[in-house]
Amino acid sequence: MKISFKVAFLSFTILTIFNACNQSVKDTGDDSYLKGTAQFVADESFAPILDQELYIFKALNKEANPKIVYKSENDALRLFLNDSIRVAILSRDLKPDEVKLLKNRTLPADINRFAIDAVTVIVNQSSTDTTTSVNELKAILNGKIKTDRNIVFDNPNSSIVRYLKDFSGNSKFDQKNIYALKTNVEVIKYVSEHPKAIGFISFSWLNDPDKNYEALVNKVKVVGIKNEDAKKDAETYFKPSQTTLGLKQYPLIRGLYIINCTGKLGLGTGFESFLVSDRGQRIVLKSGLLPDSIPGREVIMSK
Repeated sequence: MKISFKVAFLSFTILTIFNACNQSVKDTGDDSYLKGTAQFVADESFAPILDQELYIFKALNKEANPKIVYKSENDALRLFLNDSIRVAILSRDLKPDEVKLLKNRTLPADINRFAIDAVTVIVNQSSTDTTTSVNELKAILNGKIKTDRNIVFDNPNSSIVRYLKDFSGNSKFDQKNIYALKTNVEVIKYVSEHPKAIGFISFSWLNDPDKNYEALVNKVKVVGIKNEDAKKDAETYFKPSQTTLGLKQYPLIRGLYIINCTGKLGLGTGFESFLVSDRGQRIVLKSGLLPDSIPGREVIMSK
C-alpha cells in the first residue's frame, strides 16, 4: 500500500482545527480543503459505506459539497483515467501502466487504502448448502462442476466480476448458469426468491441495510468458506466479519482505495484525509467492514 506523505500527516484533528479556526487554504479552483464543490467517482459496490462517510463529512463541514458519482469499476476507471474526474474510490490499487499514464499527464496519484471488504457468497434462506471451499468455488466458476444452481453477480463490468475472474483464473464467464444483473440489491433480491441461486456481493450491503431492501437481506444467508491451501485452519469454514478479515481467515478479501490526482489541497484531499482519520475509520468500523487502521479506544479508570 502506498501512503502519501500528505495524507499520512493530515489527521482529522488537523481538519477540525482548520475548520474551527477558519484558516484559509489557497484555492486553486472552485473548491478548497473544507469548502466548495467537487466531484468524485466511486465503485458502486461501496455506496453504503461511502454514503455514510459523505453524510458525516458534509455535516461537519457545512461549506463542503462533495458529490460522488457511482459507476461500475470499468466505467469509474474510464472517467478517472480520461481525466474527467480526478478523485476515484476503487476496490484495487492502480496498475503500473495506469500510474505511468497519470505521471505522463503530470497527475501523480496519492493512493490510500481506508477499508477492507469481503466478497461475500450468499444463498437462499432455505438452502442447506451453507459451506463451500476456495477450490470448489474456483471449479464452479470454471464450469468444472456440474450444478443446477444459478450464479449471479451485480453486472458484467463490476469489480466483483473482475475480482472473481482473477480469483478463478477464468477470463470469460460464459457458462449458461452464470448471469449478470445490474446492482447488488438485485443480486440479493434474486437469491432471496430462488432457492437454488448463489450470489456474490460486497459485504457492505449486508450490514445495517436500508429499509428498502432490509426484508430481502433477511431472506438470504452468508456461506462459510474454507481455504484448503491456508497454512492455518485449512479445514475451518469462515464467514466474513471484522475478526476474520483482520486475521486474514476469510479468503475473499479486497481493499477500498481512494486515489487522488487533483494535485492541490482541495476538497478531494479534505475528504481523503477524513476517510483515513480516526472519525472516518470509526464509521468504517461501525459499518461492519474492517478499517485500515483500527481506531484507538480510550478507557478512563476511576477509583
